[in-house]
Amino acid sequence: MSTEWSGRLWLGRDYGLIHGELGRTAPHAHYAHQLLFAPGGPVTVSLDGRVITAHRLFIPSRQPHAILDAEGDVWVLYAEPIVFAAEPLQALLANDELSLATLQHLPRRRLDDPRLERALTTLDHHLSGKVSAQALAEAAHLSLSQLERLFTHQLGMPVRRLVLWRRLRVAVQLALAGNTLTEAAHGAGFADSAHFSRTMKQLFGVTAGASLRQLDVQCLT
Repeated sequence: MSTEWSGRLWLGRDYGLIHGELGRTAPHAHYAHQLLFAPGGPVTVSLDGRVITAHRLFIPSRQPHAILDAEGDVWVLYAEPIVFAAEPLQALLANDELSLATLQHLPRRRLDDPRLERALTTLDHHLSGKVSAQALAEAAHLSLSQLERLFTHQLGMPVRRLVLWRRLRVAVQLALAGNTLTEAAHGAGFADSAHFSRTMKQLFGVTAGASLRQLDVQCLT
């Protein structure tokens, strides 16, 4: 099994859906919940040290894992925990298939805390340059320690890690839109393409080139 991924990618603001052949990955953990449907042949995954072979599998946010083997085309969903709760995603394992139509009917949750909304909006506006945690705290009318607690308790990640995740999301979108890896890296606030690739390997277990080069992408509004 190679490290190359191929197939189609539907990319929304809060999820990505892939249908195609998966590549092998190094051990990694990312912020998104992940759902795998393998109707043709099973997928073998190392999940937090355990090797599991299954046709359907849910991997929760920040769970260490690696894809070891896959047979035929697989459906893979990456869903933002801020928007999608784990329970409705796990319930999809009882379905016969995974599709865009299925995702459109999934319940989405909203942030109830306006302070968090202000901080995230400010973060997104500054991703192409330096993101200051102090500036996010001031936008949310919080102290720096209060902001860190808010991110950790409500989003499950400290500020710095969420900034890195959102940078990566922007860089992937830019690369899939036809930009070079260097252009995508700079547009998302990474120092260079090497920094982008290292982050991609850390969070998804693959390099940007191996995972993005052969995907036919459709960006969804």
